[in-house]
Amino acid sequence: MVVKTDHIPVPGETVLSGSFFMNPGGKGANQAVAVARLGGEVIFVSKLGNDVFGKQFSQLFNDEGINTSFLLSDEDLPSGVALITVDKAGENSIVVASGANASLNTGDIAGALDAIASSGILLLQLEIPMSVVEYVVGYAASKGVKVILNPAPAAPLSPELLQKIDILTPNKTEASMIAGIPVTNMESAKKAAKLICSKGVKTVVVTMGPLGAVICESGKCSLVEARKVETVDTTAAGDVFNGAIAVALSEGKNMTEAVKFACDAAAISVTRLGAQSSIPYRNELVAQALDIL
Repeated sequence: MVVKTDHIPVPGETVLSGSFFMNPGGKGANQAVAVARLGGEVIFVSKLGNDVFGKQFSQLFNDEGINTSFLLSDEDLPSGVALITVDKAGENSIVVASGANASLNTGDIAGALDAIASSGILLLQLEIPMSVVEYVVGYAASKGVKVILNPAPAAPLSPELLQKIDILTPNKTEASMIAGIPVTNMESAKKAAKLICSKGVKTVVVTMGPLGAVICESGKCSLVEARKVETVDTTAAGDVFNGAIAVALSEGKNMTEAVKFACDAAAISVTRLGAQSSIPYRNELVAQALDIL
């Protein structure tokens, strides 16, 4: 549920300007839709409430071509809801009521384990319980499945979890928490990425918004610049980035190529309002590449 306004209110302030709209969202859902729209084959494992939002979501996922065989329903809790304020610069402030997302448990995952084991990539975020994240990551790692973890919303990560991650994709806030140092520019992002790699993560990609992204592999860092665009709303940009990386890697692209692909997809998304309404299709990236040429 999104309000677009001149500025994000400070505590105690009421802002009377702005427009309101509702749009499907949620980090895991956004990432699944991004994978589907960018040409990937995706199975989405999640839990919804038995309410109007849950029913709408199930239909939307089917319409996107997402495999919903392991989409569960909670009879007691509502579907998750996010309250989002977007300012005139496109920056956002988000509060999430987790609802059914918080009730996803390891038992719920049992039926999906074979599908996970036969997948090429497992992509996760932290809007589900950490116990589930740790369980599924451990299982995928034991089966040789490449694990991408988007550590959002920011939360402490155990050393055991980090050592099982193939690709970690924090933004600057999340990188600051995990590395234990402030990340404010590209140099500090490189330093943070190296520190996180030293904890056992194979590859770290720190997303830096309009500056692009820092890639760190085996202690060596490189930079991928973002395309310059007019930002309207940054909601779901990180989710688009993560879905795009998964698609690119599944197609055999190297890490630099995958991050460039992801930066281009995210650049399109920030020019539009909303979460899933902002997620581009593959043909839009193709058209963008042709325009550049």
